[in-house]
Amino acid sequence: MTASSFDEAIRRVLVHEGGYADHPADPGGATMKGITQRVYDGWRCRRGEEVRAVRLIAPGEVAAIYRRQYWEAVRADELPAGVDYCVFDAAVHSGPVQAAKWLQRGLGVAADGQVGEATLAALAGADAAALIEAVCERRLAMLRALRTFPTFGAGWTRRVSEVRAAARAMTRGGAPAQVAEGAGGKARPADTRLSRTPEGAGGLIAGAGTLGAMVAEQADRLAPLAAYAGPLKWLFAALVLAGVGLTLHGALRRIAAGEGAR
Repeated sequence: MTASSFDEAIRRVLVHEGGYADHPADPGGATMKGITQRVYDGWRCRRGEEVRAVRLIAPGEVAAIYRRQYWEAVRADELPAGVDYCVFDAAVHSGPVQAAKWLQRGLGVAADGQVGEATLAALAGADAAALIEAVCERRLAMLRALRTFPTFGAGWTRRVSEVRAAARAMTRGGAPAQVAEGAGGKARPADTRLSRTPEGAGGLIAGAGTLGAMVAEQADRLAPLAAYAGPLKWLFAALVLAGVGLTLHGALRRIAAGEGAR
């Protein structure tokens, strides 16, 4: 991939992310152009710069953070056209580790959350369009399992749909459709602005803790079932809850055993 692939990808991501937001249901808190205050603080601290409000983030800082923490984290320069944008957008929204797992599960390789040599080797001869579908379906399945889906679900679903269409067009070498914007080319209104998912917010799940993370992981593992409508959606939900229950039960037993051994 070339630098122009990143330029086009970040342009599209920024349209979806909008401007400043601080929605009370967003576990990421204050966010500017998709960059949370927590991420921005860390970025400036590592450079010995004074921490400041994310509202004041400079365009160059936005591009640098996206490139370093998301684009390079999933090795997007080494991914096929279309797949690079699809995985990059997923990384921005739900974290690089989760995006890498969706890619790896679509390829049928070990899902360790790190795009390494085994993952890149599996891309040889892979159907890029089918891979984009696999990533997007798994992404939607996890989003639907989150407790914030009633608040942000419409925007999330639209975002994934637009990413899917644009990424597929890129695999064919065509120009993807423009991302719809608000009046005057501004970001969409606040009621459809997209929140960080818990993973994309740096692992923070407001009011849910470890249980929320378990739900998200179980939802991702059972993603293929989520694509079916009707009664199977209830089976999917039951399986997610059962998986979380078993995980919690095991964790509590280990804690109890540790306490008893003291």
